[in-house]
Amino acid sequence: MKNRTYEGKDKKMRTSSTLLKSAAIASMLGLTLAACGEDAGDNGEEPEDADVEDTDTDTEDDDADEADADDDAEAAGDGGTVTLGIIPSWTDGLSMAYLWQAILEDEGYEVEIEEINDAAPLYTGVANGDLHVYPSAWPEVTHADYMEQYGDDLEDLGAYYEGAVLTLAVPEYTEIDSLEELADNADMFGGRVVGIEPGSGHMGVTADSVFPEYGLDEEFTLADSSTAAMLTELDSAIAAEEDIVVTLWRPFWAYGEWDLKDLEDPAQALGEPETLNFIANSEFSSEFPEVAEWMGEFQLTDDEYAELEDLVVNEYEDDPEAGARAWWENNSELIEDIIN
Repeated sequence: MKNRTYEGKDKKMRTSSTLLKSAAIASMLGLTLAACGEDAGDNGEEPEDADVEDTDTDTEDDDADEADADDDAEAAGDGGTVTLGIIPSWTDGLSMAYLWQAILEDEGYEVEIEEINDAAPLYTGVANGDLHVYPSAWPEVTHADYMEQYGDDLEDLGAYYEGAVLTLAVPEYTEIDSLEELADNADMFGGRVVGIEPGSGHMGVTADSVFPEYGLDEEFTLADSSTAAMLTELDSAIAAEEDIVVTLWRPFWAYGEWDLKDLEDPAQALGEPETLNFIANSEFSSEFPEVAEWMGEFQLTDDEYAELEDLVVNEYEDDPEAGARAWWENNSELIEDIIN
């Protein structure tokens, strides 16, 4: 597995030295057996017996070579290479990518995870085939513009989680409860809504829908940031017991890390709850039909998702693949039902 940035296009090529050695050994054995057969005829021994013996030996050698080749193919990932694209700070995609890396590698595939810093180039990469799958897209609301933009170049393999929502959240101690109260209390928050990556669907929905719906354009600015920087600012504000309003979403591990509350959205400006989906390049199902079927059948409950993200992001922060495999061990029946 390679974990690299989107700009790095060089692919690591594998050759099997064992396979080359097997071919060389087979060639040497063939020459030796041929020489033995010629000697038997020249010495006046029964050629029929020699031919039978050579055939038996050839069959055994062919079986051995075939077994070696099978072992080499399995070790190299005979199912092919599947490339998953993620935004590493968006931990739903991060968790899904490392889980499917573990699943697919155990099934004989090689998996590459490419890290991209924003949604726009991620969808571009999937659409043009540089990436095979975005394993945790928000296609119905948050990323609807990208789905419309790329249309026939994308394939929706199916939803793995239902009930995902965008939110604007504040610390539990903050004395307002609704987006309707924000405009009259701008001073509490320094006139800022702390956002995430500028190309994210959340930022677009907040700027184009939430701000005008609740009259925030004159009182607030929507601050571009990154998910990591937003969480750092959130942590600092809570440590100082200061008020802050940030762009969040559910499911997300931050709700287990801090005491937060979502501001009520009576106008539903943030959109209806949506699903999290596997979005693939349009050729993916024809190139990897087995994987496409597995992904289409995969589903998680709230508790299963929360456990996965906690293991990958928190308990195994320095080794997310180990976190994904730990979750797999705890939920092996779920995976076996899909694969078998």
